[in-house]
Amino acid sequence: MSKVTAKSSTWLPLRHSLFRDRLIALIISSVGTWMQDTAGTWLMTSLTTSPLLIALMQTAATLPILLLGLPAGATADIFDRRKLLIFWQSWMLVTALILSVLTFMGWMNPWLLLTLTFCLSLGAAMNNPAWQAIVPELVPRSELPAAIALNSVGFNLARALGPALGGLVVAGFSQANQGAGFVFALNSLSFIAVIFVLYQWHRQPILRSALPTERLFSSIRAGLRYVNHTPAIKAIFIRSFAQMSCLSAMWALLAVVAQQYLKQGAMGYGVLNGCIGLGAIIGAVFLPKIRQRLSADGLLMVSALFCSTTLLIMAYVHYLPIVMAFLFVAGIAWISTTSTLNIAIQLSVAPWVQARTLGVYQMVFQGGLAVGSIVWGIVAEQFGTTTALVCAAVGLIGSLPLAWRYRLMTEIKSDLTPSLHWTEPQVVIELNPSEGPVLVTIEYRINPADEKAFIKAIHKLRLIRLRDGAIRWGIFHDITDASRFVETFVVESWLEHLRQHERFTKSDRLIQQQVRSFHQGEKPPLTSHMIYAHLPN
Repeated sequence: MSKVTAKSSTWLPLRHSLFRDRLIALIISSVGTWMQDTAGTWLMTSLTTSPLLIALMQTAATLPILLLGLPAGATADIFDRRKLLIFWQSWMLVTALILSVLTFMGWMNPWLLLTLTFCLSLGAAMNNPAWQAIVPELVPRSELPAAIALNSVGFNLARALGPALGGLVVAGFSQANQGAGFVFALNSLSFIAVIFVLYQWHRQPILRSALPTERLFSSIRAGLRYVNHTPAIKAIFIRSFAQMSCLSAMWALLAVVAQQYLKQGAMGYGVLNGCIGLGAIIGAVFLPKIRQRLSADGLLMVSALFCSTTLLIMAYVHYLPIVMAFLFVAGIAWISTTSTLNIAIQLSVAPWVQARTLGVYQMVFQGGLAVGSIVWGIVAEQFGTTTALVCAAVGLIGSLPLAWRYRLMTEIKSDLTPSLHWTEPQVVIELNPSEGPVLVTIEYRINPADEKAFIKAIHKLRLIRLRDGAIRWGIFHDITDASRFVETFVVESWLEHLRQHERFTKSDRLIQQQVRSFHQGEKPPLTSHMIYAHLPN
């Protein structure tokens, strides 16, 4: 493992043509998406004055990821990611086109706009885990942090340009629905760039399994099990939700602040959004140097302080230049937060479950935004926008102590690929792959003097067994033989146990070797496999 530093060039992944083409397509599509977001939100302000309905635009844009992130990740781990991406990009193209036509025809109303925004976001929810998971297929793992940083640069370049362009286009028409309809049409065209790049890609998957393809629900269970038994990933989720649920107030209520406090139109709202995006671009460029001076945990804490200050400025300062300046700083803090969390999750997950874990991560990340948007929208509706922004700032500061308990990974783990050192046991009875459950026992001979050290070491294996498929695990000490210990774990089927063989990584093998170093005798620990004997019909 090597520590993530700024010494490697941020621009190094651009030498890979496929990654470069993907990045360009990402920027084009994201510009269209942000233009749509700005136009859609501003269209909503022309259809209603309700802060709650305006805030629900943010919820409609993020709630599908809360609901579908894990199924989306599971399908991306099961099926061909290239074909999935082409399908969901086409879905979004058609949905944006429908939005455009209905808006041009003057048939749009608040609830129809929310529904179609939800449908568009549904496509994004199903697309995103696969889109993120293909990055390790395009660049070497050593360049992964730089590739993630470049993705952030591209995304936030679009964030800087998209809202301003969206606001400019809407402002260029005499009626909001005409401008919004034109923006929706442009967004539908932006998906063509991504579809073209994907169509040209001849994908070579990193991992190929000789076992049958996992089914959707078992794949989802495996993903949840992996997340539940991987402390490093749970720490990322807790930190992400805590910060995003408070930061969501900045996005959800920015249109209200622009219209009611700053007396700005669509163009002004787009410029305010653009300030955040521009800050994010500048932040991404200087982020490697910032990481030399701050740890991942320290970076998240400093970013939270800057964002909470921005929320207070939005609440009490109604002077446009000052708000723009603080939104620019918030953009730097935003990219620092999102990039740090993205790098941490990508470096912490094994390839076989990558898209599923990214799906859960996006559920947590966007779920924080969606839930926060609802909460701050309701608070703004009942008690005023200023109160909502102040409460969000206080909540963000209150999340800072989490850094001491839930620390983030700061190292590149190059040994997360499958070890594949286990050999299949010699089977003398006829087995159906779906038969089970399976009981695996491993007998160790341990010097009584090493008992405590052995038990401490083997409990590290516990998480690995449970993470990779075991539904029950235990270590037992023979009361008649002080040197005999038996590890047992149960797996739901023979096929699932074979999958355990493929999921065991090189990093896991190091832990296994540490455990087996306590074993005495010339022969390795005795392993047995037993299948449950069902009552015959």
